[in-house]
This record gives sequence, C-alpha cells and structure tokens, in this order.
Amino acid sequence: MKVPTKPWTLLYKIYRYVLPDAQSYLEEWKEKAIKIPNDELRAQALASIQDKAFHCEGGAVYGLLAKEHRSKIIRFIVAYQTISDYLDNLCDRSTSLDENDFRALHQSMFHALSPGAELENYYRFRDDQDDGGYLASLVMACQEVLIELPGYTHAKHLMRQLAEYYCDLQVFKHVECHKRVELLEEWFKKHKENLPPMSWYEFSACAGSTLGIFCFAAYAANGELSKKQADEIMNGYFPWVQGLHILLDYFIDQEEDLEANDLNFIFYYDSKEQMVERIRHIREEAEESIRGLPDWKFHRLINKGLIAIYLADEKVQAHKEIKKTAKQFIRFGGLPTVFFYLNSWMYRRA
Repeated sequence: MKVPTKPWTLLYKIYRYVLPDAQSYLEEWKEKAIKIPNDELRAQALASIQDKAFHCEGGAVYGLLAKEHRSKIIRFIVAYQTISDYLDNLCDRSTSLDENDFRALHQSMFHALSPGAELENYYRFRDDQDDGGYLASLVMACQEVLIELPGYTHAKHLMRQLAEYYCDLQVFKHVECHKRVELLEEWFKKHKENLPPMSWYEFSACAGSTLGIFCFAAYAANGELSKKQADEIMNGYFPWVQGLHILLDYFIDQEEDLEANDLNFIFYYDSKEQMVERIRHIREEAEESIRGLPDWKFHRLINKGLIAIYLADEKVQAHKEIKKTAKQFIRFGGLPTVFFYLNSWMYRRA
C-alpha cells in the first residue's frame, strides 16, 4: 500500500481503511469502559471516548505510514491516545490537585512504551481506585504492539523523551492554579538552550502532542530504524509540528477553558495579532522541518489537515471572533487546507 501524497488519495484511504479500524478499536475500549466498577472512573473513561474520539481518529492516519502493518499501528495509536485522553479527563475534572497523583497516573504512559515493564497501581494517590483493569489493559495493548516492531530499538528512547515532555506538562498544568505558570516557566528554563527561540507557553504546547510518538511507531513497523533515521523523525516533529497541533487545539478551546478556569496557552500572547503571527511562523517552521523526512509530502498533508480538522470544529463555528481568526489560519494552508476543511466540516455534521 503506497503512502498517499495527494489530498484526495489521503481522504480516500482515511475513509476506506483508517476510520473503520480506529472506530472498531474505540468500540472495544468503550465496551471495556462500560464495565468499570468505580462510578467516577467509568464516567471519565466514557466521556473521554465520547468527546475526544476525533483525537484517536486523527492520530490513526499515521497508520498509513506503516503500510501493510496499518491495523496493528492503529491499534497502538488508539490505545495510547485513549490513555492520554482518559488521564487528561481525570486530571482536568479531578478533585485532586496532587502532583504525586498526576505523576502516578501518567507513569502508565511510560509503561505503555516499555514492553515488559511491570504494571503498577496508577491510582494509588486517589480515592477512586477500581477500574476493573481498564488502564492496565490499555497499557498492555500498547506493549503488545511495540514489542513486535523491528524498528522499536532505536525509536524507544526518543518516544520516551516525547512522553516525558508530555507527562511533565500534564503534571504542571493541573496542579493548583497559582503554581502552574511558575512551574511551567522553570521547566522551560531547563530545556531552553536546546530549543529554537520560543516562549515558555509555546514550548508547553510543543510538549503536549502525541503525534511524534505515533510517527515513530509507524516507521518502526516497517523495519529497523537507524539512529540517523530516528533523529530525523524527532527533529521533523519536535518542536514545530507538535506545537502547531496543540496550539490549534487550544485555539478552539478558548471559550470552554475560560469558563472552566483551565490553563490555555493562547491566552498568554500579548494580542490576537501576535498570536496569529506566531502560529503562522510555527506553521512555516513545521513545513520546513518535515522536508528531511521520508514521505515528506504525506507529512505536509498532515500539517495542512491539522489546520482544517481543528478549524472545522463546531466550537469555532459557533463563535464569531474565533471563526474570523480561523479564516486567516485556513488561508495560511492554501488550497489543500480549504479542501480538508470543507471535508471535515461536512464529516462532522454528518
């Protein structure tokens, strides 16, 4: 199966292969979530699948890079993203503000990337405990896929590095409100010298994506990866592609986060004009960074599709000012983004 490089062939393969696989795996996890004994854990697990299924469906597109191993990689992507979305719900809507609790929960994301790792009680710092083995099953599903990938050896340390960024972010952004920015700024200072010029909140956005992990898994399925190839994937996706992904995610969540008093990195730009200019710059850097990757035309389509998928969200359509700004972003992506945008708009409403 060839990796698609045109908008119409990409969409055909998404509808023909990717979405059926992703939705089938999501349905399996939903059936397991329904059986969770604890009321709160069951509610959050079901809500994460119901409200954030498009995260899994979107991430599953990377299965196309794995060619004949597509279904196996989509199984990993859906399981790993489901862990991410479930834990995000547990932290976002939790009565806990305990850093130890958040770190214990997110240890599952490291174990998911570590075949053979012994599982723990990830709920040990919270009252709600009995999930009927739900989180452990998600972790083991990821392990079962990764242990079979011939290229995992050279990919695993970089996948774990991306997971470390992700988990640190999730911990720092969910503690007590008055501590969050200070912790994130101190964290940024530790990494700043290894990063291109950016703000602490842009680095935080770059850390908050799982796309690089999915990309690694897909390429690891196709054969052994050299250290050089693994470094190229890392540099292709971190920081810029991941930053574009998460800033768009925060862009569409502005009203929701304002109401819930949740941290949103879009709020830290000095003005709307600065925000638009920086996202334009990040998109350009993302376009440039993927040119060293194999199948770079596929990755370019992903960048353009990211803009479309997020901006077609009903949260954008319902807010006049956000929708107006979204039109500027759509123009950044050119005709392919318009094509994906119209398709996403129709798909969501269907």
